[in-house]
Amino acid sequence: MTEKTSSRRNRRFTVNDLFTDTRPQATGVQDLAGAKEIDLGRIEPDPDQPRRAFDDDRLEELAASIRSEGVLQPVVVRYEESRDIYILVHGERRWRASKLAGQASIPALVRDVPEHRRLLQQLMENVVRDDLNAVDRAAALRALRQQMGDAPWEQVAEAVGIKRSRLFQLLGTEKLPDTAKDDIQTGKLSEKQSRALQGLPAVHQEALRALMVEKNISAPVASKIARALKSMTNGDELTHSAAQTQVERLYALIEPEDAAALARQTQTLLVAVQQQNTADLARLLGVPRFDENRVAKEVAALARSLARTDATQLAVSERTRSHLEQLRAALDTVLKQ
Repeated sequence: MTEKTSSRRNRRFTVNDLFTDTRPQATGVQDLAGAKEIDLGRIEPDPDQPRRAFDDDRLEELAASIRSEGVLQPVVVRYEESRDIYILVHGERRWRASKLAGQASIPALVRDVPEHRRLLQQLMENVVRDDLNAVDRAAALRALRQQMGDAPWEQVAEAVGIKRSRLFQLLGTEKLPDTAKDDIQTGKLSEKQSRALQGLPAVHQEALRALMVEKNISAPVASKIARALKSMTNGDELTHSAAQTQVERLYALIEPEDAAALARQTQTLLVAVQQQNTADLARLLGVPRFDENRVAKEVAALARSLARTDATQLAVSERTRSHLEQLRAALDTVLKQ
């Protein structure tokens, strides 16, 4: 009998060997002891979860996906022995959508997460994600700072992996009026758009906020309007309707929506050139610096249009005639300097 044959006969097997998966696909794979399929009724959301707002339309979209394909990523829960209940750590949207989808249970990973780590883990999942609104992020960051013993904000930023400057941008939303915070939470206003409201008097904040939501004004345009408002008289002295009119006029000047508004902007610019008072207006409108190539191109375009124009056309187009007369006066002013 060879030595190899003898060792095979003397080999001992344990009970665990009987349950070991020896298939090729099991190589390098371990089962998760904490993986469960838990009834939805035995799971509750975490009252300290950073996320406060849930978009109904997006929840319904996720519910439709779950009806079709099931829950593709397990939620994470912790077991609370005193109440014999599971508390969500991550995945409240999936849990809510599963209930909407009519599911009876949900796949879950059970984790024993210490209390002092829960908020940090939730922030790590949520704060850096775009689908968590800035108002909820700011509240969660402040709660985390308190949990860290009122640590410096630099340490809080480092703990969740974001830049200090970004942290203070998020905290800036706490200074906004409640109407603006509600718009951010419901997705009507982005955090970037809302920055234009900071530092404005209350009446200007409300007027600009309402116009941004109504017209979906971009962040750069909103910032231009805000800069112009700050250079004007104290907004606190204005009524709401007066502030609203002021904001609407600035918007029409900065971002003309139709031919008539564009004509008014053109007239305002040409008059400013004649009065040699264009600096503030040019900054407000974002007018680029003088460029010879740009001027040559625009003059060439105007020349091509004029080449197809006759006196009869100008006689019936009062707007075109008025613009050309204002342009002539403006050019006279510039050339005489």
